Amino acid sequence: MPEPDVTEMLADLEAGDPQAVDAILPHVYGELQEIARRQLRGERDGHTLDTAALAHEAYLKLVKQDRVSWQSRAHFLGVASIAMRRILVNYAKKRRAEKRGGGDFAVTYQEGEVGKVTRADELLALDEALGELAKRSERQARVVEMSFFGGLTQVEIARALGISEPTVRRDWRVAKAWLSHALKE
Repeated sequence: MPEPDVTEMLADLEAGDPQAVDAILPHVYGELQEIARRQLRGERDGHTLDTAALAHEAYLKLVKQDRVSWQSRAHFLGVASIAMRRILVNYAKKRRAEKRGGGDFAVTYQEGEVGKVTRADELLALDEALGELAKRSERQARVVEMSFFGGLTQVEIARALGISEPTVRRDWRVAKAWLSHALKE
């Protein structure tokens, strides 16, 4: 039996089919967990958010969207990476508010893969810088989010955004340089 077309299921979801919500999850869950795993790697043991919780929370946010025209599985996963970033940023803000400057919340940052562990304040600084970048170039900010937070490949990002791979590479280089400069300040 051939694998169902997730793009068709997403179209059904967009059309308001209530069964689409349950139908899509088994076909994207592994990829959602992998995105969540990349984002949570390096976290302290016993962290409140685990891979499953982050994947589920992002999925629930996505399937409740009524203003998104899902183009493909890659588009869905790209938006999932953005949703997970927002969840983590909101969590960091909440933790910072609860424990003034404290907390062991950590995320990773290294060109689409896990590397350096950062604290909540650094995540919030990155979020602020991404917001500024988005004012300058929304597309470059999306490329960073999908690569850095979602771990999507350049091919997947190109498909999700409907642009060419060379454009993704160029946007990534420019955005990385701009963010590096912005974060040094």
